[in-house]
Amino acid sequence: MLKVSDLSSGYGKSQVLNGLNFEGRAGEIVTLIGANGAVKTTTLKTLCGVIGATTGRVEFEGQDLTNRPPFDIVDAGITMIPEGRQLFPHFTVKDNLLMGSYKRAARPIVQRKLEEVLQIFPRVRERLGQYAGSLSGGEQQMVAIARGMMADPKLLVFDEPSLGLSPLLVQQMFDIIRDVTAHGVTVLLVEQNVFRTLRLADGTVINLNTHSA
Repeated sequence: MLKVSDLSSGYGKSQVLNGLNFEGRAGEIVTLIGANGAVKTTTLKTLCGVIGATTGRVEFEGQDLTNRPPFDIVDAGITMIPEGRQLFPHFTVKDNLLMGSYKRAARPIVQRKLEEVLQIFPRVRERLGQYAGSLSGGEQQMVAIARGMMADPKLLVFDEPSLGLSPLLVQQMFDIIRDVTAHGVTVLLVEQNVFRTLRLADGTVINLNTHSA
């Protein structure tokens, strides 16, 4: 499904990601691990078109997405759950979810997707009328994942989903990621929590420490 070949990128004149290669198959959880500064977020931003690749190629389902704008990448079926959730705090939970369905192909099925994500996240259903900024960290992370699923993605990219959560919520978050794959969505997971991540992974594992500047 996803093929990354000799991918390099950086910021300005500084190249920080060097020659990354990996493949991810449909239906599996692909994991990228690495310490702080190991360009985990840079890798995801390059894959999702937020920053440009200096060399290499990103292919998704046979389509070349290298250096395509983010909206083209979302249209192709890739959605990222960003680090820190990045919800609209003064919008209700429901409005945040509906913002995830802006992709043209997702609009006709918005009600079906909404019901689907609310079945996965019953606590989110209970909070639909609340402002997103009033929720706990764990609840906000659930909303962020649900919002990403509203785009009806084929590949869901997670950037540090356990960041800032209590140990109990961290386990719950990893359980949710497993549930996401059970609904037919492939996962690309970036995490610092190596032991939990490796227990969750059922596909390719990439150590980004060897690809950073």
